[in-house]
Amino acid sequence: MSQPFKEAVGFCKTIMRNGYDAYVVNARLQALTLDENRGAQELDICTDAELAELQKSFPNLEPSGDKEVIGTINEGGVTYYFYPADVEDASYTDECVSIMTPRLLKRLEARGDIPLSSVCPYIPRAKDAYADFADFSEGMIRFKGIPDQALKKDYSLAYRALRFAANYDKKIEANSWMAIVHNSRRVLDYVPMADFLDEWRKVEAEAMYRFFELLFDSMLLHGLIPEIASLSRVKHIRNAESDAEETVLRHTLDVMKAYPEELPYDWFGTVACLFHDVGKLYTAEFYEGRWNFLQHHRVGAKVTRKILKRLRFEEQDIDLVCDLVQNHMRPHFMLTDKGIRKLRALDEYPRVMEMVRADIKARDGSWREFNHNLKMAERADIPEDEIEPLLDGNRIMELAKLKPGPAIGKIRDTLLKAQIANDVRSLEDAEQFVLNYVEENRMY
Repeated sequence: MSQPFKEAVGFCKTIMRNGYDAYVVNARLQALTLDENRGAQELDICTDAELAELQKSFPNLEPSGDKEVIGTINEGGVTYYFYPADVEDASYTDECVSIMTPRLLKRLEARGDIPLSSVCPYIPRAKDAYADFADFSEGMIRFKGIPDQALKKDYSLAYRALRFAANYDKKIEANSWMAIVHNSRRVLDYVPMADFLDEWRKVEAEAMYRFFELLFDSMLLHGLIPEIASLSRVKHIRNAESDAEETVLRHTLDVMKAYPEELPYDWFGTVACLFHDVGKLYTAEFYEGRWNFLQHHRVGAKVTRKILKRLRFEEQDIDLVCDLVQNHMRPHFMLTDKGIRKLRALDEYPRVMEMVRADIKARDGSWREFNHNLKMAERADIPEDEIEPLLDGNRIMELAKLKPGPAIGKIRDTLLKAQIANDVRSLEDAEQFVLNYVEENRMY
């Protein structure tokens, strides 16, 4: 081993003793170029230590004006170049070792071994979310350079491209799209779930439906959340007025699109819309000529909890989304005064109502039950003790043929409770209720 290499190895050992990684880049190739270039001796070292850390161990290390080089040390007539190591969790395995540097490539080109234009070296540099993408003014999302090579640098760029396409409402350039599709398995293998969540959380609520459309089309959703992807094979009737069928996934995406129209920027509410019908995958049963999904909301809440735990959501966020999934069916039925008061008592009542509104929009369904519940909700603003019975005391005495006394007050209170429960809805109902009550309790 030559003296320059011994010095380089010594630098690496010093760095590694301080808890960082370091190695001589492509030692065999450097030895060849070093022997051929006795004039200007140069060696490349790769490390994950930053400039400030290196200068603590090597005070004579000079910062480099080249963005691709951390710094240099001149010692014994040899210049040692320190390059940043690949520390991306989602980079391709072959890119984890910097087998080439720009200096080495120039040496190889000078020797006539390879033209510089035939290679695409990767030396990691400071993170920039837009660095690997062409200017958006092109009107589309496109990876710079060769798309496959761009993804090899960091496979999480696939998720970022989908996020940009959704948030900025732009198409993905054809070759960039194909790179994402045929590398989907590697994206799923190499990109940590935390990186996917980081990109997902940056997707706007209004654009989330598009983000998941792209995830499904690229086959990434099949690996991330197969339960949602499987909804593309589950069908239901679009609405009661039509026998037309649609896939549950198409309906889910339509609900996600409609929900932010009334509650913009509500990220978690839109996530709940993503999972609101996932229970249909487990409750689907075909009988009497149509599909049925009994208790899909309760089953869906349990499935959602399992999925969100797998995706490593925070516990409080899991509870919120699961509560919305479980309660989203309640306003689909005409509720009594008691039922609407119980619904109004929910902390997430506004979100539940907007989920139902979005569901009806997506299905082009009937608004009858929803409008009824809105009217009942207005009445629920009145405290129960302020609601007056349909019959006053005099009319109750006349119907019951009773004199003034505690019995009249008891009948009045019972009638009021029946009204609140929606068992009594009209004046005729109230009169019949009093007559029945008197007869059943033998008060005559």
